[in-house]
Amino acid sequence: MARFPLFHPFSKFTLLFLATLLSTVVISHQQQPLLSSTEQDAVYQVLDSINSAIPWRSLFPDDLCSSAPHGVVCDLFSNPDVSFAETAHVTELSFGYVSDYTPNPPCSPNSTIDPLLFTSFKYLRKLFFYQCFTEMRVSVPEIPPSFGSSLEELVFVDNPSLVGSIGGILGNFTNLRRVVLTGNGFYGNIPDGVAHLVNLEELTLSRNQLRGEISLSFAKLKKLKVLDLGYNGFAGNVTESVGNLSELLKLDLSSNGFSGKIPESFKNMQRLELLDLSLNQFSNSGIPLFLAEMPQLKQVHLSGNLLGGKIPEIWKNLGGILGIGLSDMGLVGEIPASMGVHLKNLRYLGLDNNKLEGTVPEEFGFLESVNEINLENNSLSGKVSLSRSFSAKIGHKLKLAGNPQLCVDDGFIFFSKTKSAAGLEQLKVCRKPHKPNPALLSVVSSSVQVVVPSKLLFATWVLFMLIFA
Repeated sequence: MARFPLFHPFSKFTLLFLATLLSTVVISHQQQPLLSSTEQDAVYQVLDSINSAIPWRSLFPDDLCSSAPHGVVCDLFSNPDVSFAETAHVTELSFGYVSDYTPNPPCSPNSTIDPLLFTSFKYLRKLFFYQCFTEMRVSVPEIPPSFGSSLEELVFVDNPSLVGSIGGILGNFTNLRRVVLTGNGFYGNIPDGVAHLVNLEELTLSRNQLRGEISLSFAKLKKLKVLDLGYNGFAGNVTESVGNLSELLKLDLSSNGFSGKIPESFKNMQRLELLDLSLNQFSNSGIPLFLAEMPQLKQVHLSGNLLGGKIPEIWKNLGGILGIGLSDMGLVGEIPASMGVHLKNLRYLGLDNNKLEGTVPEEFGFLESVNEINLENNSLSGKVSLSRSFSAKIGHKLKLAGNPQLCVDDGFIFFSKTKSAAGLEQLKVCRKPHKPNPALLSVVSSSVQVVVPSKLLFATWVLFMLIFA
């Protein structure tokens, strides 16, 4: 993502100022309520903690609910103490320049979090930080229990220097719908309180330093659609209660230390579109047969788990799948031809680094939408019976290296990456069957047919002429 110097003609500072001129909160009342001076001053202090190089108070001297930086949003609330009266409060705070279309207040290398952030905005619904804490270590301040009763979205993306307990940042935000804490320095276990966030629709905690087993029950999270715990240090068995997430669309547990058997209860997630369990320690249970009972699947990734066994015949009901990753799993046996017959929408197939035998199914030629097939480093053999037009379409994304017993017809278009200087190596050409000389003389008797080569017949005639001449 492009980043501009602060005083470049088209810098984030300039974009921020231009966006401010166009950003006005429209309230359909003749007289707009003002933000209280206490809350307005708290916004200024939080902005200063994010980037003290920008003169926020002089740039935005007026009521911040009328004219504020992009990312500061207000709303009106009825005042129960006064009839027909409304008050204005900050409901969204978003920090960190995302793009020219979302020019939130830009962060600086020495950004910090002012404690006022968690004490002064009791109507806050959304809190967003993007690449704000990347250099100087910043600890999450203590969050009082009174904060966050209205919070619905909590988003911290790519803030590696932001550290603290995951329980400390989640707090007791009972109205949370969306939690995205990815690429930060959070550590510890997932707190049991998460099991009671009944309004939660997304829980993304990927790319942190989380550890331990997941013991909490997911039974109450009936609205959850996304569960992403990838790239952490979780271990142990995956709780069967994950299968109770009947509304789940995405389940990503990749790059952890989960072990044991993949829960059979997963088959209850009938709406699931993405299942990524790759790079864990699931073992010795084979590819789950219950995948055949999950017809909405679009992506299935199990690579890096030594599940072993053969590739099962489960593909008839999975015609909507776009990507399959089954690399480095200890798979044996042959590749089912049914994969080419039924997976009409397939874009990617990874079967590399296994122990697969037999031929490359010619039915793969039916995969009209495929962009990559990786079969490298197996024990495949025989002739690759795929059409030249198919090989021309997929090109170097048909990866067959590391199968020394494979061959192709002369002229078959295939290249694979190697360590050669040129970086390309052509697959070996199949040997053509030996054809006998077509110029033959047949000497036929009543009981025996003898085939005599024409050259031998000519030599015999010459010898006969020399003897009897």
